[in-house]
Amino acid sequence: MGSKRCRGLELHVQGVMPPEQKRLRKRVATRLKDAQNTFALLTTFNEVDMTNLMKLRADYKDVFVDEHGVKLGLMSGFIKAAMSALQHQPIVNGVIDGDDIIYRHYIDISIAVGTSKGLVVLVLRNANGMNFAEIEKEINNLAKKANDGTMSIDEMDGGTFTISNGGVYGSLLSTPIINPPQLAILLFVLARCGNSITIWKLAKFGKFTFD
Repeated sequence: MGSKRCRGLELHVQGVMPPEQKRLRKRVATRLKDAQNTFALLTTFNEVDMTNLMKLRADYKDVFVDEHGVKLGLMSGFIKAAMSALQHQPIVNGVIDGDDIIYRHYIDISIAVGTSKGLVVLVLRNANGMNFAEIEKEINNLAKKANDGTMSIDEMDGGTFTISNGGVYGSLLSTPIINPPQLAILLFVLARCGNSITIWKLAKFGKFTFD
């Protein structure tokens, strides 16, 4: 009986978290804690009218799948909107290098995504040159690698701006932490009214945290 419990305990311990996963989470936790300790964080909340984006998705979702083989999600719309804003306010797309802020002439969007292995950050390289279909395909490809455990730490590094969608978890409010050396992070969360789940189609709340 004791030996069975021992074997079961051994299997349980082995299945908790592999060494590479521990290293990844430790590195992420260290970086985010450093950001809390060193950045002067400011968070602002803004209501965003989602009517046009939701209508676009409803009108073209079937055609989009037929032509491109991927679903038209909300994240591609968020990314396109963010890229337009970053082009008008390039300092937000900058990164901290010691005492300097380096302006980037390209946009690498980091996306915080929940997977079976926990929260990971996917990086869309040169996202400013992508259309909706290319964004959705790249997100799918990166998410598959993250779930398979084949994504390296280097592939999750180097973004210039982060977007997270807390609305998929039904989150109303939360406080994201900047991913250094980036200067800002944008979080979308679900807006509800009472028990209604249709209100979110009209509006979401965008929360912007920056240094």
